Amino acid sequence: MSRVEIVSASSPVDFRPSNSENSTFSRHGDDLPWTTNTLLNNLSCSPTLRLTASQLPGANTNVDENIFPSLPPLLHGHPKVHLRNGVMNASRSAANHDPDAEKAFFVADLGQVYRQHLRWQACLPEIQPFYAVKCNPDPYVVRLLAALGTGFDCASNGEINQILEIGVDPTRIIYANPCKAVSFVRNAGKLGVDTMTFDNADELYKISRAHPGAQLVVRILADDSKSICAFNIKFGAPLAVVPGLLAKAKELNLDVVGVSFHVGSGCYDPSVYTDAVMRARTAFDMGTEAGYHFSLLDVGGGFEDALFEQAATYLTDAIATYFPDRRGIKIIAEPGRFYVSKAFSLAANIIARRAPLAEASAREEHPDQPSIMYYINDGVYGAFNCILFDHQTVHPYVLAMGSSFHVAASEPVTNSSVWGPTCDSIDCVCPATQLPGALRVGDWLGFDNMGAYTVCAASQFNGFEVSNVVYTTGGFGASEVRRVLAKFAADAHGL
Repeated sequence: MSRVEIVSASSPVDFRPSNSENSTFSRHGDDLPWTTNTLLNNLSCSPTLRLTASQLPGANTNVDENIFPSLPPLLHGHPKVHLRNGVMNASRSAANHDPDAEKAFFVADLGQVYRQHLRWQACLPEIQPFYAVKCNPDPYVVRLLAALGTGFDCASNGEINQILEIGVDPTRIIYANPCKAVSFVRNAGKLGVDTMTFDNADELYKISRAHPGAQLVVRILADDSKSICAFNIKFGAPLAVVPGLLAKAKELNLDVVGVSFHVGSGCYDPSVYTDAVMRARTAFDMGTEAGYHFSLLDVGGGFEDALFEQAATYLTDAIATYFPDRRGIKIIAEPGRFYVSKAFSLAANIIARRAPLAEASAREEHPDQPSIMYYINDGVYGAFNCILFDHQTVHPYVLAMGSSFHVAASEPVTNSSVWGPTCDSIDCVCPATQLPGALRVGDWLGFDNMGAYTVCAASQFNGFEVSNVVYTTGGFGASEVRRVLAKFAADAHGL
């Protein structure tokens, strides 16, 4: 018989009202069924978590030898298993009175990154992905993508150094920042990173002084009106000025090798790729008139997971239409969120709550306004900076409530809001959502799709630490992920 483990809940204080003391929640119907379906009663401490670990489907969480000694271990098992393991580990830490015992944490499924790569190859086999490092420079993610053969879109010295340090050849990097510091341009040249973008004459003067041997890519304006994050206000040359820029490049004896565009991050209408490719064709023709022979087309990023197949169809058709003869032309793209958004989930602990007293609830004057405020230990200065900088809307769900990882469908919900832990009033994670009114301090909320523009921009404002990441290979493709990473490590990359 397998051993049953009993772990104290992460909060030793029970705030539940007396009429719910005997309530229980079955784990039946959960997507990962548990062998114990009832809660433990009459214990001297707060509600507990109970499970038979060896009987959990997908719960083979044995740790392999560390593939990369400098990185955390890579675990087996479904990411939801590790979310729950993290909750139980927090309970143990709380029982030991460890500081920050209930710290929020990510679970990253590298198998999901691998699945997205296979999806890319199936839908866009002619376009080589150059992963946008700024989206999530996670050390495991960049090693896996390097092992799978992608290139990398870097925007700074720091990103370039990170990619080169894991053994990636500099020819697999595009320095895709049209406006760079002179010292950054010079350093890129010293490191062998030659391919870089520009969209103005001043950039050409800088490059002619700091890296005259660069292979330049002119970034043109594209329609970004159908994207969550528009870029035209900052980057991109209108087609009308491209001939003048190419003439200046010729005058400075610089080599321009191609054209790039970006339809904006988080594109929700992939039809804009058709117009962008048409504009790129015009820029290619302008290059020919200026005496250049362009050999690179960079179709940028903007790829949304839910619309990816649709975007791939638009791109494929447009390229076939406007570039029917692609001999001698390399086509690349700069996907970021497509690879990582769904690969990361976040678990956050409810550290405080504000709710009306029972006798005051009947006098609520604004029933449409959130009646309960939940405070969690990560916020917009941490992982949820995606709300401010990436215009994202997050959707919390109950990960652990009282002594259960499952909440019955009949559990009453109420208008709620979710707030981060800092003392800043803008630290609002979710201004209005439906959550159980019975959630208490010590319970846990989960957030999916937290891999893009989250941990990469997290700060330690107000003294709160950035959330840690637990890594697993999930189910699909687990053995292949480990195989390619092990080979990458054996080739002395990224140790």
